[in-house]
Amino acid sequence: MSSKHARLDRFLSQRLGQSRREIQHLLAAGRVQVDGVTARDGQQRIGPFSRLQLDDQLLQARQARYLMLNKPAGVVSATWDSRHATVIDLLDNQVGDDLHIAGRLDFHSTGLLLLTNDGDWSRQLSAPENRVSKHYRVTLEKPINEEYVDAFAAGMWFEYEGITTRPAQLHIVAEHVADVVLTEGRYHQIKRMFGRFGNRVLTLHRSAIGGLQLDPSLRPGASRFLTAAEMLAINADYPPA
Repeated sequence: MSSKHARLDRFLSQRLGQSRREIQHLLAAGRVQVDGVTARDGQQRIGPFSRLQLDDQLLQARQARYLMLNKPAGVVSATWDSRHATVIDLLDNQVGDDLHIAGRLDFHSTGLLLLTNDGDWSRQLSAPENRVSKHYRVTLEKPINEEYVDAFAAGMWFEYEGITTRPAQLHIVAEHVADVVLTEGRYHQIKRMFGRFGNRVLTLHRSAIGGLQLDPSLRPGASRFLTAAEMLAINADYPPA
């Protein structure tokens, strides 16, 4: 059992199978430590990665993990699928245990995918108010022009959701190639936006999330843990409070 954000006494009661009164005695005796510090207040809040110890017994020592993966085409952004290989299948069994995806890519799309066991962190990345940017290289079936740039910047009405998309940046790289930056992630958003022009997306590759760039040395299907500097690079993309 691992805690989410819970009261210390409640977690200990469930973990040890003891009453709250018994837990209070353990706390009063100074037998419980949270992150190396003696804890005496049963109402103290603990998180999923708090290190909890009773005497010499380790009750929880779960570590937060953050990975980048270079997603290949033909792999599902899911933890399980009955028909196709998933991104979790690309990981070592022990590494992939209890991870979830922070910002999916569709079946045919490629590039930067983030995986973590830290639910708070992944929610921050996807929270609309944080407006974390996602950067894509897109190749199209037909030529593109400045009309696309203006339409993306103005936002587009999506009837199914009943919303107008946030302004998006589109930079024309070549006649059939564009770089697109979004700060939201509607269902198949880029494909639907180009679809307004009757222009089919041929390839879609995510190169960055916030200030975090996909490691160019990662081959398709490969992954590695994020560095401390890369964690900060994502956070640097958040707007000032």
